[in-house]
Amino acid sequence: MYATQALTDLVPLADELDKNKVTPGVLGFLVFAALAVGVWLLMKSMNRHMGKVDFEEAPDPEATSGVAVAAGAGSAKRK
Repeated sequence: MYATQALTDLVPLADELDKNKVTPGVLGFLVFAALAVGVWLLMKSMNRHMGKVDFEEAPDPEATSGVAVAAGAGSAKRK
């Protein structure tokens, strides 16, 4: 089907619509579809990047030594 033939077939259908009613139309659908595809691509990229992140923290060397205990006791005396 050619574009001109499609337009001539769809023009009579447009006359049946209420001219006082505003609709988003094809342009609104295309904008919404583009936004949806963009969000989907961003989510896919975010999941890929979050998979590369290592959340395991290295143990604090001061927490295992007696220095942390002494520092904790000193801070309690300041209060």
